Amino acid sequence: VQLQASGGGLVQAGGSLRLSCAASGRTSSTYAGGWFRQAPGKRREFVAAISWGGGVTYYADSVKGRFTISRDNVKNTVYLQMNSLKPEDTAVYYCAASRSTVISRTMEEYAYWGQGTQVTVSS
Repeated sequence: VQLQASGGGLVQAGGSLRLSCAASGRTSSTYAGGWFRQAPGKRREFVAAISWGGGVTYYADSVKGRFTISRDNVKNTVYLQMNSLKPEDTAVYYCAASRSTVISRTMEEYAYWGQGTQVTVSS
């Protein structure tokens, strides 16, 4: 499975971006998807996750109420809608997919990773 993340960019504080993560190769809709981010000098951290059916979602406290994760299994794509962006959201955002339907906040549960897309929020 290959993952391609896109949609990052430069935005002012309070603005919005939508990230996309398209899966190709031996894809299946029966996998949980996630987004993580890594700011300069910091560890990669969990942002959001979604179950294979889309009915269960998890969010980090720092993005709850501002970000929304969703998926379109026909297109094999997971999205991250980011609203009310803050400078502290600046990071490289990585999408990930697990080998199972189990939704998780931990990186170790994800077997496949995209290349990352840069999000920069100016104040």
